[in-house]
Amino acid sequence: MRRRLGALAIGLTSAAVLVGCGTSTAAPPGLSPASLHGPTYRIDAASVGGLGTVLVDGKGFTLYLFVPDHHASHSRCRGICAFEWPPLLLPKGVSEPLAGPGVKTSLLGTTRRADGSRQVTYAGWPLYRWFNDTAPGEATGENLNNLGGLWLAISPRGQPVH
Repeated sequence: MRRRLGALAIGLTSAAVLVGCGTSTAAPPGLSPASLHGPTYRIDAASVGGLGTVLVDGKGFTLYLFVPDHHASHSRCRGICAFEWPPLLLPKGVSEPLAGPGVKTSLLGTTRRADGSRQVTYAGWPLYRWFNDTAPGEATGENLNNLGGLWLAISPRGQPVH
């Protein structure tokens, strides 16, 4: 019985250590760990993985534009596209996105999606996240030709990053 309880205690301790190793408070360059606790609809500028300074959401995740949207404040990404590239939406009761450091408030806006939700735009580009970016500061969706078009990170000037 003691042997079994000892093995259980070691297993639980090992699991706790492994779970602790999987969490990180590291922020991408340009953002402090404290700033990663903002609402997702706050747009910040941060240095991301060799791309330079790009837009990120309030949690530090890279934001992308979809070239087929044609800079027209209208999203062409629906269905499976919107599953893989979740649009950056305003929560109910919030009327406008927030501008963080390095972001021009005058370039922020919204567009209404087919389901009635409001998607955040920047310089007329609807903004999206990539479901394969699993940590702040990643940009695995950069320059991907996927689901009908090219996906690019967006600069604080409102231009695609190439």
